[in-house]
Amino acid sequence: MTALKYFYGIAGLTTLANGLWMLVSPETWYGEIPAEVPDTGPLNGHFVRDIGVAFCVMGLGLFWCARHLDRCRVVHLGVTAFFAGHALVHVVEMLTGSLPSTHWWIDFPLVFAPAILLVVLALPPVWRRVSGVRE
Repeated sequence: MTALKYFYGIAGLTTLANGLWMLVSPETWYGEIPAEVPDTGPLNGHFVRDIGVAFCVMGLGLFWCARHLDRCRVVHLGVTAFFAGHALVHVVEMLTGSLPSTHWWIDFPLVFAPAILLVVLALPPVWRRVSGVRE
């Protein structure tokens, strides 16, 4: 199994687990995930579950990529768009003062790092190199 397949498998597992946690127990996810989520406003359980569905779909997409590396580019780009968009929302909220500036470091491991990694992997020269797939 290639390193890229391992990456997709691990990313799929963690993303799906996060989404399931959001669906099953939005209250504990809101208060216990190490991301200072309460800084974004009061808990809205329905909204957390809605976003949990999106994370579950992304996790399943990442699992699909792990199993179908030779034809996963479009799925990778869709997952990347979600993670990059999510990170961009955080950037805008910090730049406009909706989130405290401390979130640059708080959000790095769970928001920015995955988005950056997925974007870098999506770059055609990097994609060709790590996937071994020639488009």
